Amino acid sequence: MRGLSLLLFITVASDATTDLYVTAASLPPELGVSAAPAVTSPVASRYVPEEYGHPGIALARSAEEPAAPSTEDGESSHQHGGGGYRIVQWEWSYVQTPYIIASWLLVASVAKILFHFSQRFTTAVPESCMLILLGLVLGAVVLIASKKQPYQLDPGLFFLFLLPTIVGDAGYFMPARLFFDNLGAILLYAVVGTLWNAFCTGFCLYGVKMAGVIDEKVNAGLMDFLLFGALISAVDPVAVLAVFEEVHVNETLFIIVFGESLVNDAVTVVLYKVYISFVEVGPGNVHTADYFKGIASFLIVSIGGTLVGLIFAVILAFVTRFTKKVRIIEPLFVFLLVYLAYLTAELFSLSAILSMTFCGIGCKKYVEANISQKSRTTVKYTMKTLASIAETIIFIFLGISAVDKSKWAWDTGLVVSTLIFILVFRAMGVVGQTWFLNWFRLVPLDKIDQVVMSYGGLRGAVAFALVVLLDKEQVKAKDYFVATTIVVVFFTVMFQGLTIKPLVKWLKVPRSTNRKPTINEEIHERAFDHILTAVEDIAGLNGYHHWRDKWEQFDKNYLSKLLLRKSVYHKSELWEAYQKINIRDAISVIDQVKVLIYSEDTNTVNTHPEQWAAIYAAARENGSGVCLDLQVIDTVPGAKIEEELETHHVLAGNLYKPRRRYQSHYSRHFMTVGEKERQDREVFQRNMRNRLESFKSTRYKRHKKDRSQKKAIAQNCSKTHLCITFVARKAPETPKERPKSGEI
Repeated sequence: MRGLSLLLFITVASDATTDLYVTAASLPPELGVSAAPAVTSPVASRYVPEEYGHPGIALARSAEEPAAPSTEDGESSHQHGGGGYRIVQWEWSYVQTPYIIASWLLVASVAKILFHFSQRFTTAVPESCMLILLGLVLGAVVLIASKKQPYQLDPGLFFLFLLPTIVGDAGYFMPARLFFDNLGAILLYAVVGTLWNAFCTGFCLYGVKMAGVIDEKVNAGLMDFLLFGALISAVDPVAVLAVFEEVHVNETLFIIVFGESLVNDAVTVVLYKVYISFVEVGPGNVHTADYFKGIASFLIVSIGGTLVGLIFAVILAFVTRFTKKVRIIEPLFVFLLVYLAYLTAELFSLSAILSMTFCGIGCKKYVEANISQKSRTTVKYTMKTLASIAETIIFIFLGISAVDKSKWAWDTGLVVSTLIFILVFRAMGVVGQTWFLNWFRLVPLDKIDQVVMSYGGLRGAVAFALVVLLDKEQVKAKDYFVATTIVVVFFTVMFQGLTIKPLVKWLKVPRSTNRKPTINEEIHERAFDHILTAVEDIAGLNGYHHWRDKWEQFDKNYLSKLLLRKSVYHKSELWEAYQKINIRDAISVIDQVKVLIYSEDTNTVNTHPEQWAAIYAAARENGSGVCLDLQVIDTVPGAKIEEELETHHVLAGNLYKPRRRYQSHYSRHFMTVGEKERQDREVFQRNMRNRLESFKSTRYKRHKKDRSQKKAIAQNCSKTHLCITFVARKAPETPKERPKSGEI
């Protein structure tokens, strides 16, 4: 039977190989084995036609064709060099698109590795500048080799695949408290500031054109310049993230500029669509009602996009409430629903960036509480990886797209005027709006902050993608607008990106710190929030803290009950914080001891247990400053005596292999727990069990002591017959007991 089965398998394999075999001579000339024709972009031709790319179809078709006539010598005209079976065959047309995409990702990743080799170069030059320069070099090489530029930054690829990864990462890990604390400033800069820049830039460019500074070859009217002003005035979130994360400005400046770049998407989308419709119908056919429709469109686009994001946030949080049995697919739900929020907003022509941002902000609290620690780690690093890859591809393709001269036309007057106007009106808008905001802010924005905000208005790939989407038949000056946009993007990302770090150092702008707030700081911050809420209630004001307290009460009473698991909802916040601190500190202590163990002779340590004392002492010297016992009170700020004693106690009692044994098993629905995680879990459980027993024993001793005191008092009363007087004088804190009739 086995021999028959093997023979059958070989026969089937041979038949399949024969069916899949084809030679270049058996196909028509246009279907021969050759590289596929050049395509405009990796995305524009994602799928090669089946007759070129699927070998099975081509081979089946060639099998149906009549055999070629034989030659005079009786041999077939289709000669196969060395036999009828070809071992290796060139299938470039079949793997072209994924191979090109993987190659670009590999080149981008290697470029990032090489860039970070030199510490001095990394601190001076932003990564975005280096990637654009790399794109220019690669574009020049491809252009010289092929005499044309086959690769471009496709707008569909950018808006549907690259931009969502960056916005999703930024929205999900957005500091929500800081964002909503500065929401008023963000909205003012995003809405009023973007409208100011767009209108002023468009009108001034039209005035310069009428004055003759811009060449007459630039065939553009007032609506064309207003359209160009709308797409070139918006601050780009990709460029802001790329530059400001390397500068490390303080959190307030970063959240204001980055929040503005996210929220102004609604303004940019509405202005872009409104002006395109005006250009299509002609300026003479625009009525007054159309302007009011534009205002209504802005409200619908912004509010509708926000609501779509919040709806998907609720759905995502509710779904993750029931994924306890299938932990392995928790990250998939996070990625899919956040991305669907973006696509749904695009489906209804709403603000997709706002939708994705608020979806991430709204769902993070509940999702992080519902999913496991492994899923949280997977979501974090996967989002960071995708965002980094997308950012790298965007900047490289910006450089590559700039090399193609056939896509743009140059006019010096338009380029210089645009650069001057966007810088001047950005600075004027920031100064005027900040002066207005400082009347209402508790912590005003000083002049140094205004300089950084004015200088940090970077433009990027969003403006380039929007200008590429313009129809040349309707916007005659599209090529000039493309060239101007490329220059503006390169100037803001490269020149301003290179000089903003020295400017921040020279102005001595406060930098951000990676230090997390301590429990003491968090408790005081929450206490101040309650105090300010009480002050507003006493004064009869419905301010920010009042509404924030109302929202927290609503979240606690309704949303958390609906979106959180019962086990998570009923868990005490104090216990949860203490558990996180305990786990974090235990991991740090174990890592430090592990380093000490590996630094010593392992065999000697295992054979001589008395040397553990030296390791414990070294661990106490290098131990962390977190106290693991809630009952320990550090009376001297900064002193670590009690903490060292506690660390020594933890090391002496918990650094051993757990005796519990687990039966290994496999499941498709969740990942098995590793040996180290089992040990850490048992160490934590035993640690908590010891503390609970210690607490019970302390309470029992205190109770036993109280009982002995009461018994001594009762005996005294029976001897002296002065129980009431004695109790009143000697034991005022103990409750009075009514004496028995036999004792009186």
